[in-house]
This record gives sequence, structure tokens and C-alpha cells, in this order.
Amino acid sequence: MGVAESEAEMVARARAGDISAFSELVRRHDRGLRLLAFRLLGDRSRMDDALQEAYLKAFEALPRFRGDAAVGTWLYRISYNACIDVIRQTRDEEPLERTVLTSGSGFEDQVATRVDLAAALAALPVTQRSVVILVDGLGFDYAAAAETIGVPVGTVRSRLSRGRVTVTRMLSEGVS
Repeated sequence: MGVAESEAEMVARARAGDISAFSELVRRHDRGLRLLAFRLLGDRSRMDDALQEAYLKAFEALPRFRGDAAVGTWLYRISYNACIDVIRQTRDEEPLERTVLTSGSGFEDQVATRVDLAAALAALPVTQRSVVILVDGLGFDYAAAAETIGVPVGTVRSRLSRGRVTVTRMLSEGVS
């Protein structure tokens, strides 16, 4: 098997009209994009709608992609904006959907912790929630998170700090 194709090569092919190259770019980032969208929107249906819109916008914007940012950062930015549009349209920041694993999984404590964490994240304002998800959940550095949501690095730092304090407080109080 040959060397994996770089994202730059895939972008070039996608710009030339190769749908499979664009699909592969999206596939490489889809899991993280879905995590971000679900945690921001709290609903799988709204997540799917936002990501479908984001992927369409990304495909349409591909000829204008200059490569100033990494492809992943660019896709996260478009997806983040699509989620914010959904939130604005619905004027609704409902708590996150709670997914309960089937009984007998042997991970009851882990499930409880995940549900508590999901509830704590859901209680955060979307501005803090998005930064906590990007940095702590997806491993973005501050600069990449700032670029993704379109704010200065200092704003990322302050939102992250406030978000972490709130989540830690809620988890220590047993909020679920």
C-alpha cells in the first residue's frame, strides 16, 4: 500500500472536482466535527442538519480556500458557524441529550460521570462550552481554537478558565 495522500494533495484534487477527495477530507475530521456539533447543539437531528449544511458550505467554498489555516481548522470553523446559526435560528440552548448505555455494561460509574459531565457542559453558555470542547475535548491548542471560533487567543483563555471552573464546581456538587 502506498504512502497516505496529504491533505494538501486532497484539497488540490477536490478543487479540481474530485468528490471522493473532498469526501475523504471530511471523513478524516468527521468524528471530531460530530462531537463538537453534538455538544453545542445537544440533539442528534440538529447536529446532522448543521453538519450537512457545513459540509455543503465547505464544498462550495473550497475554491476560495487559500490554505492559510489547516484544512481541519477550516472545517471546524465552518461547522462551528453552522451550529451557531442553528442556535440563533431556534433561539434554543436546550440541555444536551442524555444517552444511557444498556444495563449490564459494567461501566455504571463511567456512565454516571459522562452524564454528569454532559449536563455540566450543557449548562455552560455556548461561548464557554465551545472552547472547553475544542481545547479539552478535541485537543486543540489555544491558537487553533481561537481561529476556529474567530476570537483572540486571550478570549479563548478566559472562556476556557471560566468554563473549567464552572464544570469542576458542578461536578463536585454532583449536578447531573
